[in-house]
Amino acid sequence: MLLRSSIFTACRQSLVPGGVRKRFLSAPATKQLPLAGVKILDLTTALAGPSCTMYLADLGAEVIKLEVPKKGDDTRSWGPPFVPHKEGLQTWESAQRQSTYYLAVNRNKRSVTVNLKSPKGIEIARKLAAQSDIVIENQIAGKLDTLGLGHEELKKTNPEVIYCSITGYGQTGPYRTWPGYDAVIGGEAGLVFATGEPDRAPVRPGIPVTDLSAGYNAAIACLGAYVQKLRTGKGVYIDVSMFDVQVAAMTNLASAWLNGGQEVVRVGTGHSNVAPYQVFTVKDGYLMIGIGNDIQFARLATAMGRPEWADSKLFKTNADRMKNKLSLVELMTEVFMSENQSTWYERFTGKGFPFGMVNNMEQVFNHPQAKARKLAVDVPHPLTGSVKMVGPSIMYDGERMPIRKPPPGLGEDTVEILKELGLEDEEIQGLRKDRVV
Repeated sequence: MLLRSSIFTACRQSLVPGGVRKRFLSAPATKQLPLAGVKILDLTTALAGPSCTMYLADLGAEVIKLEVPKKGDDTRSWGPPFVPHKEGLQTWESAQRQSTYYLAVNRNKRSVTVNLKSPKGIEIARKLAAQSDIVIENQIAGKLDTLGLGHEELKKTNPEVIYCSITGYGQTGPYRTWPGYDAVIGGEAGLVFATGEPDRAPVRPGIPVTDLSAGYNAAIACLGAYVQKLRTGKGVYIDVSMFDVQVAAMTNLASAWLNGGQEVVRVGTGHSNVAPYQVFTVKDGYLMIGIGNDIQFARLATAMGRPEWADSKLFKTNADRMKNKLSLVELMTEVFMSENQSTWYERFTGKGFPFGMVNNMEQVFNHPQAKARKLAVDVPHPLTGSVKMVGPSIMYDGERMPIRKPPPGLGEDTVEILKELGLEDEEIQGLRKDRVV
């Protein structure tokens, strides 16, 4: 792909030794988003891939989400709950409702429907890829190669393309062609075994940790590859394995096994290396305590009215507390059960150690910090009237990345995108008749 923009050229010239800092310090004060001008073709579905492309879209990239006609992204059907369309309104190929799951990870994108079982559909996808800086897919390893949409084929017409594959087990190894969903990979990679109470069966975490971690890793990899492309003019192939990502995320538990031969023991809400660090029951609910050092523990003990704990040979150091953890938890629980949440909250505030409530979703979005940071955003939506979303979590210079576009209806932008490829109305009508788009 030729150096097609002044942004590309300017960035490449600035990214020389010492140039990165100079460029950012001298950049004009505009509202242009960090990835403005970067084009991404999104061939992903479900969560790991779409979350990756949403993070990049939040930063300003133009993301075209290619979907199966009449069906679309798998998460469009994941529900209930669904948000119903406004009465009498039915446009594009969308069903009469929007899945809240789909809405959560597809903002700031455009949607085009293309039948990749059709040669004409493949040609459309290839044309979109030829105009893209980054192509991201999460099909089983090798599947897109059989369609002529793999990296080796696409780089023939776009040699600078960054191609990112997100799969369950990666592009090599005996499991490379196995399908991988979050729960399965979480089980295979140790996460599920490590989660839950010690005397009960392992449990799956409440959110898709493995999918989201893969999405974050893929986004980071794409950003690094793009900076490299600015320096060298060369694209790269990125292999993101959900299995690899989750094994790496086992961090201290993996290191304990590799270096100490220590197998995982489930600790509920607790911690394998520090104490007290867990949920405690109080008179009217729960409280989360997270003590990371001996000074913090002394402050906690004093605030609980038990300053002698900090000097006890049973609890003085973290090693002591881990050795006598069951006794410590029993003593703390007895004290905690004497008061309600609000009392402990008032007593602990400002005392210099980490603590917090255990909130449900209603309490989260009523939290003073959530309101102050404006985390919940009401976004106009052409099919539902509006949808409520958690806004992008990243802020630059005190401003949160904007939601420029709500999650698109299925095929909402098909005609516009095909016209950008140079197709006329009559050709588009023919493609619809042939069920290509």
